[in-house]
Parts: sequence; C-alpha cells; structure tokens
Amino acid sequence: MSFYTITLAAGKGTRMKSKLPKVLHKVCGKPMLQLVIDSAKKAGSVRIIAIIGEGAEQVQQEISDVEFVIQKEQLGTGHAVLSAKDKFAESEGTVLILCGDTPLLTDELLKNFVDAHKNSTCAATVMTAKMTEPTGYGRVVREDDGTFKKIVEEKDADDETKKINEINAGVYCFDVQKLFGALPQVKNDNAQGEYYLPDVLPILKAAGETIGVFEAPYAEEIVGINNREQLAAANKSMRMRKERELMANGVTIEDPNMTFIDIDVEIGQDTIIKPNTYLEGKTKIGSNCVIGPDVRMVNMIVGDRVEVQYSYCHDAEISNNVTVGPYVHIRPGTKIQEKVKVGNFVEIKNSNIGKGTKLPHLQYIGDSDVGENVNIGCGTVTCNYDGKNKHRTKIEDNAFIGCNTNLVAPVTVGEGAYTAAGSTITKDVPKNNLAIARARQTNIDNWNDKRK
Repeated sequence: MSFYTITLAAGKGTRMKSKLPKVLHKVCGKPMLQLVIDSAKKAGSVRIIAIIGEGAEQVQQEISDVEFVIQKEQLGTGHAVLSAKDKFAESEGTVLILCGDTPLLTDELLKNFVDAHKNSTCAATVMTAKMTEPTGYGRVVREDDGTFKKIVEEKDADDETKKINEINAGVYCFDVQKLFGALPQVKNDNAQGEYYLPDVLPILKAAGETIGVFEAPYAEEIVGINNREQLAAANKSMRMRKERELMANGVTIEDPNMTFIDIDVEIGQDTIIKPNTYLEGKTKIGSNCVIGPDVRMVNMIVGDRVEVQYSYCHDAEISNNVTVGPYVHIRPGTKIQEKVKVGNFVEIKNSNIGKGTKLPHLQYIGDSDVGENVNIGCGTVTCNYDGKNKHRTKIEDNAFIGCNTNLVAPVTVGEGAYTAAGSTITKDVPKNNLAIARARQTNIDNWNDKRK
C-alpha cells in the first residue's frame, strides 16, 4: 500500500559547528537526508516532500527524488509540516513524517511501521524506542492502561518525566487530512516558543481519535544526528551494516574495523577486501578480486580476478585479470583492458590501455591510446601538455617503448615499432620501425675536472 512522506530538513544544526547544512553531512558516503529519502522510497512512498530552510539552495542541488518546500522561518516542527499543507490539499490516505537527520532508518522498519498504522483505526501512530540513555529526546507518556497520552520535550520535562526511558523517535504516521485539520490548533506556549508537531497528538485524542504507538525493535535505527560525535557513530554503524551485508553475500572482509565501504558500493562473490581499504561512491567490483591493503577507489568499475594494492583509483574502469600496484594512481577517464599489468609508481590519466599491455614501473601515461601487447619501458613519459592544449599519444599493437622515452604528443608509434632507450620522440614512428632520437655519445679522453 502506497503512502506519502514529509521529511523535516530545515533546521540549522548549530551543534554541528559547520557551514554545511546538517542534513548534507555524509553517512557512509551519502548525505543523511538522501539516506532518509532513499529508505522512504524503498518502503513504498509514492511522493516525498522535503521541508528545507537553512542552506536551501545547497540542499536542492545535492538531493534527488524529492519535492521541496521552503520554510522561511524555523518556528518548530509543527510549523514546518504546516508549510506543506498546500501540497496535500487534494490528498487522501497516509502521510509518513520523518526527520532528515535520522540516517540509520531502514526501509524495512518504515514499511513495518506504515503497515501497522494502516492496519489500525488510528488517526496517528507515533514510533517510539526504549533507550538506556534517553537524554535529549522527547519522552512518551502513557495512560495508566498503556495507551498513548502525550509527548513531552526534554526542555519541558520535569524530573519525573525525565526518568521515562521510552522516547519519541520523531517518526509519525497520520491520516493526511486529519493532520492538516489539527495543525492550526497547535500553540507555542513552551520553553522554546515553537510549534511542536507532537502537540497534534493530544489535539487529535481530545477530538475522539485513537493514537497508536509502535515501538522500534532496535533503538540504534532511530538515532538523530546533532553533532560530530554522533555523526562519527552513525558512520560506524552504517558501515558495519554494509559490511555485514557484503559478508553475508560471500565477500571476505579481513578486518571490518579497518575497512570503509560506502552504501552504494557493489562487490562480487569471493572477492577479498584487505585492511585499510576505502571503497567510495558508486564503485562496483567483480568476483574473485583481491583489493588492498591501502587502496582507495572512488566511482570505479572493476572486473573479475583483479588485484590492486597500495593504490588510488577514481572515475575509471579496470577489466578482468588486471594487476595494479603498488603505488599506482589511476585517474579519471582511464579504461584498462584485460590482462594488463600496471606496476609500481605508475600514473595513468584519461587513457585507453589495450589487452595484455605491460606498464611495469615508473611511467606517466596521459591522454593516450595504447594498443594490445605493448611493452612500455621504465621511466616513459607521454608529454601531453604544450602549455596551452592537451594532445593525445597513440601507441599501436605490439609496440615496444624503450626505457626513459619521452613521447611528445601529438605523436603515433606504429604497430610493432620500437623506440630506443633515452629517446625523445617528436615525430610519428612507422610500423615496424626503430626510432632513435638522442644525441650521439662523445667520450673525451683523459678528462680532468679543472674545478679540482
């Protein structure tokens, strides 16, 4: 059964001590607001409205799959929801209310919560959780028979209320028309002078409506992020969740505490991830690979049976049966074909490397198209920049590039051609030719250093 969602994301987040809007701080590689939106969408939400205020323009640039409503004045959660009233003038059914700073919410929890509300006769249902340390959260006060009575915010709670360990998760389901019918009745006579969304609940109850309570099975999932320490804790929780999922699907992670994998990363079966490895963005790795130690990959596409160690690779593609490292930098726009060997201290940028080619050590290959089964000697540099424009180098199949060759682009080395060690190649080398471009050696007999 479908439903609507309103996500509250207008707060300043002053405790983050940041110029970045709080909801854009990343957890497991994604802005926390986007994680909340993604979970709602997976749970079945057909429409998502984000209420934004602080840094609205930035938030609109970063967040997708959502409609925005700008809350010009931050006067509380009730006022924030009321600002979206016009969006629901013709709507019927259930609306889910979420906070944009609760990135650990799962789609499974949200689906179960919405289903519980829809299967009841309640006008509203509030999600709660039991916490051993409830400080900072609103407390859920129940009637003597265990039904819902009210929510008291921490700053408005007396000492007795603060002893309650059942807290408000900030997640609600409402009948959409009953919600917007009751919201204008909310008052701001509290310590903050704000219009609290939870104050809708006793208003509905006084009107004869039933308020349901849904207790989340794991309090960790509903934790809100207000400062950097909580952000770090959320990152750790989300990463461990991701790593457990990968290990359950056949990936070996040798040390989960020393591995950092973003939420959208995909890894194939029987791949081994060694310690101190960072897999970020939309990286996708095939099966039977060995990645790490000390590898960082960002938005990489990696095939099967690939080995990478002590390297930084980003926005590029590596095909099957390739070895990379140690100390390699694979830069954006690079495509490495099957059975290529990229050895130590090699940098490749915006280049195509053909099947079976070897770059064993100490090369810079930039803006180049390298064919199949090419051997590139130690110290080779493609000189791609003339100070104004970038130019391409082309090396055709089965060519042999001698050590310490400078290839001054634009230039082509033909199929099966050779360059002699120490050459600076400025003209095309025809197929099967040997190019020698270096000064003739002169030996001076009986040389004495006159400086001595």
